[in-house]
Amino acid sequence: MATASVTSPLCTWLVAACMSVDFDNKDCCKKRHPSSSLFQSSKRWAASKRRNLLVSRCSGSASDFSISSKGGFISSFCGSLMNSCLAFEPCQEYYTSKGLTTFFGESLFGSSSNTNRISRKQRRIAAHSGKTIAVAVQPSKEVSTESKPHTKQRRVVVTGMSVVTPLGHEPDEFYNNLLEGVSGISDIEGFDCSGFPTRIAGEIKSFSTEGWVAPKLSKRADKFMLYMLTAGKKALADGGISEEVMKELDKTRCGVVIGSGMGGMKVFDDAIKALNISYKKMNPFCVPFATTNMGSAMLAIDLGWMGPNYSISTACATSNFCILNAANHIIRGEADVMLCGGSDSVIIPLGLGGFVACRALSKRNEDPTKASRPWDINRDGFVMGEGAGVLLLEELEHAKKRGATIYAEFLGGSFTSDAYHMTEPHPEGKGTVLCIEKALAQSGVSREDVNYVNAHATSTQAGDLKEYQSIIRCFGQNPDLRVNSTKSMIGHLLGAAGAVEAVALVQAIRTGWVHPNVNLENPEAGVDTKVLVGPKKERLDIKVALSNSFGFGGHNSSILFSPYKP
Repeated sequence: MATASVTSPLCTWLVAACMSVDFDNKDCCKKRHPSSSLFQSSKRWAASKRRNLLVSRCSGSASDFSISSKGGFISSFCGSLMNSCLAFEPCQEYYTSKGLTTFFGESLFGSSSNTNRISRKQRRIAAHSGKTIAVAVQPSKEVSTESKPHTKQRRVVVTGMSVVTPLGHEPDEFYNNLLEGVSGISDIEGFDCSGFPTRIAGEIKSFSTEGWVAPKLSKRADKFMLYMLTAGKKALADGGISEEVMKELDKTRCGVVIGSGMGGMKVFDDAIKALNISYKKMNPFCVPFATTNMGSAMLAIDLGWMGPNYSISTACATSNFCILNAANHIIRGEADVMLCGGSDSVIIPLGLGGFVACRALSKRNEDPTKASRPWDINRDGFVMGEGAGVLLLEELEHAKKRGATIYAEFLGGSFTSDAYHMTEPHPEGKGTVLCIEKALAQSGVSREDVNYVNAHATSTQAGDLKEYQSIIRCFGQNPDLRVNSTKSMIGHLLGAAGAVEAVALVQAIRTGWVHPNVNLENPEAGVDTKVLVGPKKERLDIKVALSNSFGFGGHNSSILFSPYKP
């Protein structure tokens, strides 16, 4: 067998572990190992012999270290573990140490002072009590100071995008409606909601999967999945990835990270109703089509993309989490092309009833287009919406090589947790501020460079004001700062919100226009209307744009984009 030895940290840990083992049957141990037991008293085992034994154990074969092929715990533990782990030169500490006292006191704790040493009595007590000696292992100096070679960070750009929204299913149509202040909120028509206190939503009235999704799948799948599949393929088309280009792609380096906050609630609800009759009536696809990951998985299967593929579900922050993770896969060199975003469709009795029970929805049924009013003092809750948003992210050189049109550059982002309440934001905005500050640091962007924020602002009493205060705390020193909320016109698309708003943000960068805040008639006290975009679109030369997204459970996420500069 090849010589087996160990580096300092592992050898140190193994010695400490062996010294702390509790052997109840001492006679048995003595009988099996009368001359080589690690637990003989210090009087019978001189310091020099202990040091030599340790050296031989670390530099000898695994079978030698195990003491005996029938040797109980030490044999099974040290023998099997050392056999697979010991493959380096003997650690220098064993050759230079002066007995176990110096070894434990200086090599492990970095000091030879008496206060840091473990006495023989302490080791003996630990060994017979079954208590493990706490060992703080430090890496050797040459390991801790070794630097990695500098590598240039891979840049990530947006080369395609798509939306499915109450204001249109194409990015240009969608954004033009936003610029004109058109509202997509109306009476719910998908089911009879006359018995609900809220009867309005950002409902999609007409939608077709023709040409994008197989007819059989269209009949079986939940809307959230159909929105996602359609938007994903349209984003590819928008990015110029035709069938010919697709053939040239390395599909092992192409991935899909598109999430959903709620998943297939309609499929799940239908399954429950069918089960009340008989399990035989249930849709055999009800389980996979209800899970949040299946839309992303089905899209990857359809495209044959074998790179990173999963979904993230962090309530209303889902899309931003997906976008940031997808970008990080490209930055780390794990992928060259990523589809990312979010999709949700829960405007059904179960979804509406659930949010009504939470007392989170607006009841302004008599005037739907005025119901979503972020930062307005008369806001009374958010308005549900549905849809999907997908971005096509690509590594810069990969995009340039295929001649792609670059819409914007992804700079970075971050996420944090409020760790405070299930639905309420932290009263001091700690999580939000921390998230923004981390996003700036990760992206290498100064506060002064951010002059546009597409806020999460949902039209709730607590959320709008706390987010505004966090934004002002981070960027209030910038006199050119402009802030708006896309939700004022389309409602809250839940898990899809961040992706749809990211598309709006990229469109603002492309066009140089930011859309208005509608229904902001009487701003909340403390809200500066000089910061918020007014009732009309505004021209803005965007330097860096930030998009916030927060979700139930205290999930915070912020992502940054800028115009692409070669």
